[in-house]
Amino acid sequence: MNVTLDDDARRYLALFEDVTGATGIDCVLADGDEDRLIVVVSSGQMGEAIGPGGRTVQRFEERVERPVRLVEGADDAESFVANAFAPAAVYNVTISENDDTVAYVEVADEDRGVAIGSNGRTIETVRRLVDRHFGIDDVQLL
Repeated sequence: MNVTLDDDARRYLALFEDVTGATGIDCVLADGDEDRLIVVVSSGQMGEAIGPGGRTVQRFEERVERPVRLVEGADDAESFVANAFAPAAVYNVTISENDDTVAYVEVADEDRGVAIGSNGRTIETVRRLVDRHFGIDDVQLL
């Protein structure tokens, strides 16, 4: 699925690639948290984007003057959903395609709060990302 980027997202991604050397494939402001930037990084480039001790992503945060959350991209929906919930431990992702396409995500009990996030921000951001990248209508935690 092709993701449409607005001008701001393109500028953020160009700066991200310049600062980190990693390829960014999407960039959105987090739901309910207009100050936080979510960057989807090409699969396999997360280490490069973070850098030693997190210094590379910190430099990018300083340049954009806002907190940044990185999500590793993936070629399949199940892997992408699991990546989007990191650092929560995801045991299994099942995609159901009936009237709507729904991703059912099994997370560790102790990581349920991390997967939901403060005021539901994490799961809402995940829902937005998986819709943009794979056309998934909803995400449900099991």
